[in-house]
Amino acid sequence: MDDRTDDGGDFDLLEATVGEIHAGFESGTLTAEELTEAYLDRIAEHADALNAVLTVNEDATERAGELDERFDENGPVGPLHGIPTVIKDNHDTADMPTTAGSELFAEFVPDRDAFVVEQLRDAGAVILAKANLQELSFGVDSVSSLGGETRNPYALDRRPSGSSGGTAAAVASNLAAVGTGTDTCSSVRSPPAFTNLVGVRPTRGLVSRTGIVPLSATQDTAGPITRTVADAARTLEAMVGYDPEDPVTALGVGEVPEEGYTSHLDPDGLEGARIGVLRDLFEVSDPGNPAADTGEAVVSTIESAMAELEGAGATLVDPVEVADEEFLDSARVVGKEFERDYDAYLAAHEGTPVDSLRELAESGTMAPSVEERVLEGGILGVAEGLDDDPEYQRALARRETIRVETVNRLIADDLDALLYPPSMALPVEMPEHQPFSEMRCELSAHTGLPSIVLRAGFTAAGGNENGDEELPVGFELLGRPFDEPRLLELAYAYEQATGHRRPPERFA
Repeated sequence: MDDRTDDGGDFDLLEATVGEIHAGFESGTLTAEELTEAYLDRIAEHADALNAVLTVNEDATERAGELDERFDENGPVGPLHGIPTVIKDNHDTADMPTTAGSELFAEFVPDRDAFVVEQLRDAGAVILAKANLQELSFGVDSVSSLGGETRNPYALDRRPSGSSGGTAAAVASNLAAVGTGTDTCSSVRSPPAFTNLVGVRPTRGLVSRTGIVPLSATQDTAGPITRTVADAARTLEAMVGYDPEDPVTALGVGEVPEEGYTSHLDPDGLEGARIGVLRDLFEVSDPGNPAADTGEAVVSTIESAMAELEGAGATLVDPVEVADEEFLDSARVVGKEFERDYDAYLAAHEGTPVDSLRELAESGTMAPSVEERVLEGGILGVAEGLDDDPEYQRALARRETIRVETVNRLIADDLDALLYPPSMALPVEMPEHQPFSEMRCELSAHTGLPSIVLRAGFTAAGGNENGDEELPVGFELLGRPFDEPRLLELAYAYEQATGHRRPPERFA
């Protein structure tokens, strides 16, 4: 397949950025319709190898054509004008099924778009397809009853992490220009780390949750998954906004820079920066886990990235301490909120095939590993009386303590960000499960503070039947509340100073 435009122009689809695409529109060498058709061709050719895409939007080409007409008349409609976008299939869409990976929901089409999908469309995005995910977002493997197991494009026998693994695999393989995921704990961070991408978990309150299939209302958020920091900035610009149906977004009013996040993309942004290193999070949590022996390779690769940060002008404050891992774990509430919040989502929608999480879990249709966790993990039957549950209230109080202590550490040490691994284990070989114990997602998830995952480089997998593939490794930067502009500035400067992005050879 030729990944150039049909008119034989110079535009190359592979690794194309939003800026390059828009330059093609401006010069007349590319149209949104041509671009959309080219991505649809790639999905048709490669999707089966990845299990990354659940549904293709049959109206995508028509939508692109309409955007081309509007461009000719009035110019771009927004920061994602004509950009083919893949969204995780837990975002409500009125023109496609919304399944959260459930086979039972294969024909369920909501009455309206999620608020964030409305925002994307208003920004000019072409919703190209909906991506596979960990069923109901409950886990970090990216396996579902509807879509099967998503594969890592850098090693097809390995996991891409989750739960937004389908979006990450699709964007990494150039099946879409940009993508979105959701993050309860790790889901827009570990998948990009495992697939050589950029992922942003925004500050709680910056992005609406209305119309997104929930896992934990106090932790859920949507965020961009992209190949470059600039594309992450543009996609985030399109996603943010006050939603009166989601009161928490009132916190974000006035916190988005008027000139947009892209105005903070400074190649010299690391000059004089101070970054604290959370060494406690560089330790393997469960030495008995088979994946634990890959922790050394993760640390070594991130250490190289830290040297690159210093080379680009940053000062590393090493080590820095905030809440310890045990205290972080004690603030976990997903298991208590899941049933309550999922049942509330079902109650707010007409025509759902089940009325409760229990009914779905007992239907015998879920992916076995997810079904087992729901039925046997103490998830069901805890929602009633949750507001009077002292253990739940203590966990919420601990989260506030962690947030205050983390922000205080950033301010007291005059730090721009904190650095740590998104995961202390490399992608595991299927059918092994990616160990959640080695994820380092809770600091951002429990505090609501923003974070961004960047490429640290590659490390040899070792011991794989297909040889010693090189697997991607990422690192995470966490910042102050609503300080996405500074995080993006640091990230862009690092990206410009390094060259760690490369497409997976199998899909190049």
